[in-house]
Amino acid sequence: MMRTLYSGVSGLKNHQVRMDVIGNNISNVNTNGFKSERVNFQDMISQLVSGASEPRDNVGGVNPKQVGLGSMVASVDKLMHQGALQTTSKNTDLAISGEGFFVLADGSKKFYTRNGNFDVDKEGWLVNPANGMRVQGWNATKSAEGKPGVNTAADTENLKVPLYQKEPAKETGFVRFKSNLNSSVQAIPAGVSDADRVKMIMDADPSKRRGHITSINVFDDQGVEHTLKMYMWKSDTNKWTASVAMQGAEQLSVDVVGSNGQNTQVAGNTRLTLGFSPDGRLTSVSDGADMRNQDKLNASVSFRLAGNPAVKNIELRLGEAGQVDGITQFSFAFTTKAVEQDGYTMGYMEAFEINDTGMITGVYSNGARNILGQVALANFTNPEGLTKSGQNNFVESINSGNAIIGTSGIQGLGGINAGFLEMSNVDLADQFTDMIVTQRGFQANSRSITTADQMLQELLGLKR
Repeated sequence: MMRTLYSGVSGLKNHQVRMDVIGNNISNVNTNGFKSERVNFQDMISQLVSGASEPRDNVGGVNPKQVGLGSMVASVDKLMHQGALQTTSKNTDLAISGEGFFVLADGSKKFYTRNGNFDVDKEGWLVNPANGMRVQGWNATKSAEGKPGVNTAADTENLKVPLYQKEPAKETGFVRFKSNLNSSVQAIPAGVSDADRVKMIMDADPSKRRGHITSINVFDDQGVEHTLKMYMWKSDTNKWTASVAMQGAEQLSVDVVGSNGQNTQVAGNTRLTLGFSPDGRLTSVSDGADMRNQDKLNASVSFRLAGNPAVKNIELRLGEAGQVDGITQFSFAFTTKAVEQDGYTMGYMEAFEINDTGMITGVYSNGARNILGQVALANFTNPEGLTKSGQNNFVESINSGNAIIGTSGIQGLGGINAGFLEMSNVDLADQFTDMIVTQRGFQANSRSITTADQMLQELLGLKR
């Protein structure tokens, strides 16, 4: 009977631990990113009363006789399944859809969490505002050409979002053209004066126009705007002439690198000849000295600006030979436009966005959008082996495996959702049911103790 007392005590202790875990789960039902736990029991050592015996000629075998000495806590498991996502509309709130953890740093020590409640501090660091730990990832660096990019092969670092930082002006490097030249218009003879030609191109009656003008604002290295114009008119069957003009430019010329790789520059030449196939596709571009009729049909405008002796160049991207992605010639209204250029004036970063790969993009007052960095994620061979360290954080243990650092969507890592937070994965219905079962288990163990006590009382009463 003494064994019953101790077995009952072990049962009470174990159910008390289980109730502690249930209480902790319920208390964290609204904790962002919280992962619930469960308690598993196993029997303790059993006392051998008599051993087993093997079968003999005249009798069968006998099983061992054992008396159990109670129960013990086998494990406290972390349930790492996905919690529901709750929308917050705050762009620094992040939730992981799938596997993985955010990486936080306190100095050199790393922590891992599913709680993506982040914010930007006064110095621009992306942090957990509850404890100041800094979010880890990769800050963007600029290539030799000045293009920002992220090196995810490097070690992670503290992520910084430089709000209201200046973005210097960028001079235009290319202008892209698209859409259509109307093949139905009449050609303008070669002997027509420039003034008369402009009148024909800009005729007030659209049905009488024989060409088209497209213009776009480009920028120099100080961010000053200059208007680049292209006058385009039909000069022959399936041939158009384009004349380039630019406000404030000196020594303006345009030339083509031929398909043979030659580039015979003709100083002061501002005209290009565009050749089209009978079905309206751009097939060639020529500056009179060189012609290109394969791959990308580009031309280069070179010029100088007042007060700056350096020669500037802007690439004109007219399309690809035999394709319809650039300038075309169909019997349709003029729609040719310079649709894109890559320059801009100075601006300030006013906002930022985070996409589903964790890429942080700055939005500037001048319309520019630059990559600022990328949020890192971590995963483990055995995530349940992580050790809870409080504040919704985990740290590595000897059974979790080392952190596998990567980006969203790689190596099984989940997607990142900006403007969402992951809710606790505690299921209240399960917890309340477990609470009832635990209470009854505790009650039953207490009954075994009181019953054994009554039996001992009866035994002691034999002495009277």
